Amino acid sequence: MATGGVAAIAAPVMGPVSDAVMSTVGDSILVEMGLHTGFELSAKAADDLILDGALKRVVPIHSARLETTGVKTMTITLKYKHTIEDASLGFFRSSLHKDNSLFSAVKDYLSIEKGWFSPYLFASGRRPVIPRSVKPDVVFCHGPFLSGDYSVGEALLAESASVITLCPALPPPASPVPTLASAHHSFLSVTDLPKLSHFTRSRSPSPEPALAPVPQPPAPRRIVVLVLGLKPHRKFWATSSRPSESVIQYQLLNGCPAVVLPAKLGAPLLAWDGLTLEELWKVPLPQGDDLKRDLTFTGNQFEGIVNVLFEYIDLCVDWERVVMLDEASGGGQTEADKKTLVRDALALVIAGAVRSGSSKEVKKEVDQSRCGIAMWRIP
Repeated sequence: MATGGVAAIAAPVMGPVSDAVMSTVGDSILVEMGLHTGFELSAKAADDLILDGALKRVVPIHSARLETTGVKTMTITLKYKHTIEDASLGFFRSSLHKDNSLFSAVKDYLSIEKGWFSPYLFASGRRPVIPRSVKPDVVFCHGPFLSGDYSVGEALLAESASVITLCPALPPPASPVPTLASAHHSFLSVTDLPKLSHFTRSRSPSPEPALAPVPQPPAPRRIVVLVLGLKPHRKFWATSSRPSESVIQYQLLNGCPAVVLPAKLGAPLLAWDGLTLEELWKVPLPQGDDLKRDLTFTGNQFEGIVNVLFEYIDLCVDWERVVMLDEASGGGQTEADKKTLVRDALALVIAGAVRSGSSKEVKKEVDQSRCGIAMWRIP
């Protein structure tokens, strides 16, 4: 099944049904922080990675800010209560490929790399079934979704060394919500997020249907895009999957910024790029910092990878809510300007991943076959 540049199996790229969070009682996470020498947490937004002056947008892919000198490892325990079932996966292949068919013509086509993020789903009772015959650029998941997924995405965003935020700030919550402890704490926890619905048996009469409010999904939504490494809790992945509990080590690289974007209604709940760090390290960076910014350009491998990822993100972003970094200066805010800006931000994420190949710390601590670009939908 292929239509233009979008090919999907099991679920469409967008769908209104996927926007509901099928949460269960007991979803929560526990985060255990280790010591992170050389990983500096910066509260300053990484706007200077994109802006040079008031209006000129550049992509300094050779900037020292994209040099990885430290790796932060966090052990996150995701508690959940649901039965084991298949994950609702979809597969995206870009129209920029000469062969944009989602299916491989080679029967023995093997690419376990495309499932590098699968342990995240498998450890929390969601079996990720990825056919060997497909060759997607991005794998995305519509469910089942736990409120703990939101918590994991927010925790990783909070612990990122630098963040490029291209969407409006969230409105203050109506009621106090527990937040992450400061980074210097060695152990912290995130309690349950507000549930969309919670029904329990009671002897009291049920309210009239007209009086029962329909729960609404949290809004507005965002997407966080970041470079992430996964490791099992112990030496084997089997130790990360426990009854009603997922325990995985998550690794962040301080030379790879996180990007926060506004998500449109129906954006997938989780997604990951099929290219692992092992493959990205083989990609040569352009010599200069001035990229072409042509959204259909595939003249070199690096910009081709950037445009393929952008083509997928384009389907997920609410462009009306994208905030231009030069907004205060009165610069133009056309949709074309916003798309160029988002593409520039994604180029920095990919450039940081490519350049991490020169880091001794990354080569020592990170399994390059289980590290890549992951995307969470968060509140």
